[in-house]
Amino acid sequence: MAYKDLREFIKLLENKGLLKRIRAEVDPVLEITEITDRMCKSPGGGKALFFEKVKNSEFPVVTNIFGSFERMCLSLRVESLDDIADRIEGLLNQSPPESLMEKLSVLPKLFEISKWLPKTVRNAPCQEIIEKDDPDLTKFPILKCWPDDGQPTDEGRFITLPMVFTNDPDTGRPNCGMYRIHIYDRVTTGMHWHIHKDGARHYDKYKALGKKMPAAVAVGSDPAVMYSATAPLPESMDEMMFAGFLRGEPVEMVKCITSDIKVPANSEMVIEGYLEPGETRIEGPFGDHTGFYSAADPYPVFHVTCITRRKDMIYPATIVGKPPMEDCYMGKATERIFLPLLRLDFPEIKDFNLPMEGVFHNAALISIKKSYPGHAKKVIHGLWGKGQMMFSKLIIVVDDDVDVQNISYTAWRVLNNVDWKRDVVIAEGPVDDLDHSASWPRYGSKMGIDATRKSKEEGMMRDWPGELFMSEDIKKLVTERWKEYGLD
Repeated sequence: MAYKDLREFIKLLENKGLLKRIRAEVDPVLEITEITDRMCKSPGGGKALFFEKVKNSEFPVVTNIFGSFERMCLSLRVESLDDIADRIEGLLNQSPPESLMEKLSVLPKLFEISKWLPKTVRNAPCQEIIEKDDPDLTKFPILKCWPDDGQPTDEGRFITLPMVFTNDPDTGRPNCGMYRIHIYDRVTTGMHWHIHKDGARHYDKYKALGKKMPAAVAVGSDPAVMYSATAPLPESMDEMMFAGFLRGEPVEMVKCITSDIKVPANSEMVIEGYLEPGETRIEGPFGDHTGFYSAADPYPVFHVTCITRRKDMIYPATIVGKPPMEDCYMGKATERIFLPLLRLDFPEIKDFNLPMEGVFHNAALISIKKSYPGHAKKVIHGLWGKGQMMFSKLIIVVDDDVDVQNISYTAWRVLNNVDWKRDVVIAEGPVDDLDHSASWPRYGSKMGIDATRKSKEEGMMRDWPGELFMSEDIKKLVTERWKEYGLD
């Protein structure tokens, strides 16, 4: 059974001892960040935090709900994140049916897929309170996370877990993305979507038409819906359908009060509004997930027309900064869940690891079943042409007998297997918008390293040495006599 909403997930975490209630009054300006940052960096990601009394606000704040492997698995109701990858792989590995019986056997799968489609409802918890005449963002406990956020222009408060809903003006296809929201005043915000994002493409289409762009920002929902807003899905796939797949039930959606945009009915709060074509304002700076401040730059302005919410709203937020932080565990979930989709184009890939320290676009470790000379370099170039993998500044490819989840062993293999002149590829191309080291915004250099065993066709003039392994008989003998050695 899927979680009904955010609060049901919070209740489960509390019952399992994975959430700590803070009853002392705390300030949403910096103090909540420092408390949460210390918790995120405690062993295993610490606990989720529920702040009951927030200064100058009647609403509680919850942070770090996804901030451990255990909580991430609980949020998606799985024992292991690889369980979801197995489900996806099962769907993808369907051969085209030939006989009538094979066609009939596919029907249950098609029926299952139809159950994930979003469902529209008329009444929704997120519309228990409707504030249309005088909406005011400043009364909510929106956090200022880091000292220089928003400086020197304003208070520097940002919504950090928003689900931004837009529709393509040509096709009507909906999109949901997670783009931070910079609060300027009671009814205006920044909309920080990068040029590579679907929301930005929708905005460009509205700008070309000279029309206002309707949008809605939902805050707080059941965890599968919140996670789905971060998922790197193809533009043609609805994030809410993906959420339905994750939760095993359709997401209930409700039409906004002031537009035709639909949002999750179980949201805690929804901010409705529009963007004027071509209108921009300085957004940022913001202490980002890279561990550095992202620069202040012009971004579109979002005008608020209506705020709807639950009567007893809970405000969820995430703190990003130097890893490990909560978003690292969300990123690791994406790594595991989307491995089968990567294998569609690269079936030779056995596994991949996006280390937390690389904040998911600075390094990728890939293991492959190598079949021919230059195979690793083919994978490197192919990945740079694949979706968000194009932002990977460093791709290291190793053989399939290397466990890339074991970073120490992988580093040993890489540092021993590489001739830097022969095995390194330097290229130029798109880099992440947040990459402050690139000489130009969104464009820079990247490196690929072929750390696989080399053949003579790849320039090896001598035999590749064998790796050290103890004989199985001796390993078994020592295991059996371990207590006899007195080493326990």
